[in-house]
Amino acid sequence: RCARPPDALQTPWACLMPATLSQINAGLKTALSTISGLRVFDYQPDNVMPPVAYTEIVGINYHNAMSTAYDVDAGVIGIVGSVSDRTGQDLLDGYASHSGATSIRAALESDKTLGGIVDTLVVKNGLSISQMKMGDVRYYTVECKLTIYGT
Repeated sequence: RCARPPDALQTPWACLMPATLSQINAGLKTALSTISGLRVFDYQPDNVMPPVAYTEIVGINYHNAMSTAYDVDAGVIGIVGSVSDRTGQDLLDGYASHSGATSIRAALESDKTLGGIVDTLVVKNGLSISQMKMGDVRYYTVECKLTIYGT
């Protein structure tokens, strides 16, 4: 990826290789780590102690119609607490909010270049709230889908 520096007259263009999937996951983890109290992984953990979030790469599209070199479909899964836990239900409000200190959307969009490794990212839809069963416990989950564009 070739990025134009702030002052192109004084500094030559800097050409970078496209971001790897590991770099993208790490960038998403860094963005989500700004949410206080949320444990964040750049992989799906075997065991969880809510509240926790992890990133996942869903797919890669090369040579898309938008003429970028690639776009990556990604997701963030948050596990907030058991369905019988009022605290977990309260956490959902903050994580699913459009903005605020605990908003997943706001954290992801605070640096749309993930530290300069991609061109931009777009949170594609609102967060979907559902439940998942792990062992004998049902947990509330919140899922966010996004697309990351790179050249």
